Amino acid sequence: MTDRTETLRNILCRYVVAPASRLGQAAASRGAAMAAAARGARARLVVLGALAVAGYALGSHPPLQAVGPGELVVRSNRFAGSARVFRTGILFALPGLHQVRRFETRDQIYRPAESANSTGESPFQSVEGLSIGIDLVVRYAIDPRRIAQTAQELPDDVTTAVVRPAVQGVIYKLFARYTVREIFSSKRVEIQQSIENELRPKFAAAGLVLRGVDMGKVDLPSDYRKGMDRLLAEELESEKMRFTLELKDKRVKETALEAEADKVRREKAAEASAQEQIIAARAQEEAMKHVLPFKQKQIDQRRLEADAEKVARIRSAEGAAEARRIEAGGEADSRQRLADAEVYRLERVGQVTSGQMEREGALIQRYPLIVQKTLADKLSDKVQVIIAPPPRDGGFIGATLLGAKGGTTAGTTATPRSGTQGEE
Repeated sequence: MTDRTETLRNILCRYVVAPASRLGQAAASRGAAMAAAARGARARLVVLGALAVAGYALGSHPPLQAVGPGELVVRSNRFAGSARVFRTGILFALPGLHQVRRFETRDQIYRPAESANSTGESPFQSVEGLSIGIDLVVRYAIDPRRIAQTAQELPDDVTTAVVRPAVQGVIYKLFARYTVREIFSSKRVEIQQSIENELRPKFAAAGLVLRGVDMGKVDLPSDYRKGMDRLLAEELESEKMRFTLELKDKRVKETALEAEADKVRREKAAEASAQEQIIAARAQEEAMKHVLPFKQKQIDQRRLEADAEKVARIRSAEGAAEARRIEAGGEADSRQRLADAEVYRLERVGQVTSGQMEREGALIQRYPLIVQKTLADKLSDKVQVIIAPPPRDGGFIGATLLGAKGGTTAGTTATPRSGTQGEE
């Protein structure tokens, strides 16, 4: 704001005051030239002094002023008494003719610091006579709709001259109506609303708009705070017990409702089950009308199948008996044929054996020594066989081998083989 004013002042001095000074000087020189004889040097000094005073007035009070953001500028005419409000832009104010006042349009705050603590300079008094401190905040703003009418009446320091007396005249007597406990807990909103209701018309009469009243921290006396803390603890415990009992009561009611709902659910389920059974029985009865003829047909079919199976088994048994009879006859015939074949075989074997014995008898009669040779071959493989003529007395040729006594006979003699003697 100061830089902008200085710039305007420089512009006015350069383009208005300096040309006016030069013009005044030229006019003075011309006037001095024309009235040199009459006025002389004293007239020139008076003119120069007047021009210098006019230039100083224009430099210290520039006629062009700017309106900043968040501001309202009221230009009042000293002679006519009219006023005009400027919100933005640049306004023209002639020094001596116009009066310019600037106001903030933003919300402003008033906070009585002397009554914020119970031990402060001006604490509040409750109905019990106790001193309490309250952090009170009053938010207000200039009424832009009435600024043209109230601009002449508003002081420069609105907070000190208007807001503070109005607030203190209301809050002290209002807090004296309530107890400390009501101020601390139960009546805070009511107190704030009462303060707003009483301050709003007073602010409106002064050209102000009350935005709101806020109550912050409440500073209680130390003894009262201790008692209040104990009382609040007991109240909290009582509230907790009350809520606990209410909760248990609600749980009991909830259990009863759940039991009733379960009862209704079971009844409905039983009714539905009975209805289902009735429907199923009717359906089964209806189905039996079609099932019974089908079952009768199945019984007849099974009877016919049993008769057919019986006939088939009889015929199968007869066929099996006939087959066994045929097999028995065939087996008897085969056994007879086997017996006949065995008889024939035995006859042939006997015939062959008789013929062989006849041949062997003839061979022995022709060659009687073959019997002794055969015997010697069967006695041992280490017996030396000597073929000799039979003894004279017609005895057994192997008598010497059996230990028979007698002289030396000519015949077949068997001697054991010696370990050093080979076969002869």
